[in-house]
Amino acid sequence: MTTDQELKDIVRQKYSEIALQDKETNQSSCCGSGCCSGEVYNIMTDDYSKLEGYNPDADLGLGCGLPTQFAKIKKGDVVIDLGSGAGNDAFIARAETGETGKVIGIDFTPAMIAKARENAEKLGFHNVEFRQGDIESMPVTSNIADVIVSNCVLNLVPNKDNVFKEIFRALKAGGHFSISDIVLEGTLPANIQQAAEMYAGCVSGAIQKQVYLELIKQNGFENITIQKEKAIHIPDDILLNYLSEAGVQQFRNSNIGVFSITVYAEKPVLAKSCCGPECCN
Repeated sequence: MTTDQELKDIVRQKYSEIALQDKETNQSSCCGSGCCSGEVYNIMTDDYSKLEGYNPDADLGLGCGLPTQFAKIKKGDVVIDLGSGAGNDAFIARAETGETGKVIGIDFTPAMIAKARENAEKLGFHNVEFRQGDIESMPVTSNIADVIVSNCVLNLVPNKDNVFKEIFRALKAGGHFSISDIVLEGTLPANIQQAAEMYAGCVSGAIQKQVYLELIKQNGFENITIQKEKAIHIPDDILLNYLSEAGVQQFRNSNIGVFSITVYAEKPVLAKSCCGPECCN
């Protein structure tokens, strides 16, 4: 069985390759959800191009939603972007928070951090910072963020409970998050569950939708709301890498669903403080 560290290494290697390859080569295999694609990681991306702050050099087509569109960011807010990649969501957030706010992007892939910093320098942004780190142990102080966003990243993290604990710690009392992620309804075929490529592509690392929402509730968040939901169609040419033709047909006829959801939740204004090695929620 693959360990948590091995899964992280798989993700780091894959996303380092994406960061270092030519942008046009990266996107040439992406033709949107519902049609052919050579790679699973870019079949679920949404169109950012009409959002203020969009920068095409920072858009690697790796998301599964538009969390910054729903994040209720105000001028002057401190925003953290988890799994910031080349900086796409961070730059959109910067357009919302303005010059008086601050955006901190966190990513554990050095090549992505380098690419994001290069993009920020080209844009002349001095209030957007990118820090290398694991979002299970964020390199930020407690109670610092007004808003946290993330786009198709938590499904790549083996211990999602740790991430929600860290989100709770980093948010100010009364702060909130808006996160786009992949969730499941039903059990994936074993061959897909065990495929490293499908993990790095955000699918086999996803958990059941109700379990995901319950994790948020268990970690003390309130006003949990699904802001957007869409079904993800995995093209046959990708499924055939892991399943027989009969297996693909069985998958299509099953009740298994892969969904992108954008979830909003708030840290209570009177949030309980941490009282030991683990936070008492």
